Amino acid sequence: MGKSEYKVGGYTLPHYSVLMELCKSELPENLNFCLESMLMQSYPPTDLVLVCREGLSCALKIIVKSFQNEFKDIIQIVTAGKDVSVGEALNIGMDRCRCEYIVRMDSDDISKENRCLKQMTLFAIKPELDITGTFVEEYDTDEDRIVSIKKVPVLDKEIVKYAKRRNPFNRQTVAFKKNAAQSVGGYSDAQMFEDYDLVVKMLMNGSKGQNVPEALVRYRIDKQTIKERGSLTRTKAFIRARKKFRRYGFCTLIDTIPPCAAQCILFIMPTGFTKWFYKKFLRSGK
Repeated sequence: MGKSEYKVGGYTLPHYSVLMELCKSELPENLNFCLESMLMQSYPPTDLVLVCREGLSCALKIIVKSFQNEFKDIIQIVTAGKDVSVGEALNIGMDRCRCEYIVRMDSDDISKENRCLKQMTLFAIKPELDITGTFVEEYDTDEDRIVSIKKVPVLDKEIVKYAKRRNPFNRQTVAFKKNAAQSVGGYSDAQMFEDYDLVVKMLMNGSKGQNVPEALVRYRIDKQTIKERGSLTRTKAFIRARKKFRRYGFCTLIDTIPPCAAQCILFIMPTGFTKWFYKKFLRSGK
């Protein structure tokens, strides 16, 4: 791959690829900050695969082209048809990743500079791990401040238990072994819950996971984010995903009913309640 070895405390860190999916609705400034945060990591990636799922705006094309010109040996642009689902787009991108270790990233979030260094160090220290993640720092763009830290279970046993009701990994922080993901079929058509579905399949297949107990990714939220959390589209997608996990044999009815009921309540109640509920029960206040 042409990259020299990088060592931390006597451990040789694995090389890694970054996998991102981009659609035309993304804000140019968000993409700019996102790409910069990934390409300027203290331990930089071998390659970054950017899958464009729909026709991009001129502003997005300019940003993508400028980064591609500057990092021509790193960035790979993959064009997927507009009818390709998110899961299909990610699988196409996964095939193009050069490394066995893949770091996922959403195109509107920001990774702190040592995020990948810490996750790859964890993989180096514990080679039995197949998937890692971190906590998330939620940043309210409307209020211009950090509002909460989204924490998740740290150790594997806790992760498996937690996964039966909620995603034990913050999706925009996940890093995983390519072979372990592809051995279970990669991403599926679980709309809005593609990452959660992949985690469930990997855990069922014996994959081991761990989270770094630090907020190493900044997740942007605004009024629209809060509104979408209680939307009809998300509620239907959530229930479909939970039914799918039951069919897998991963969850029982007891595991399924409470989270589905909670999601239905979010749909019925006003946006203000959704914001309060997430901060009170699903997040730690800053």
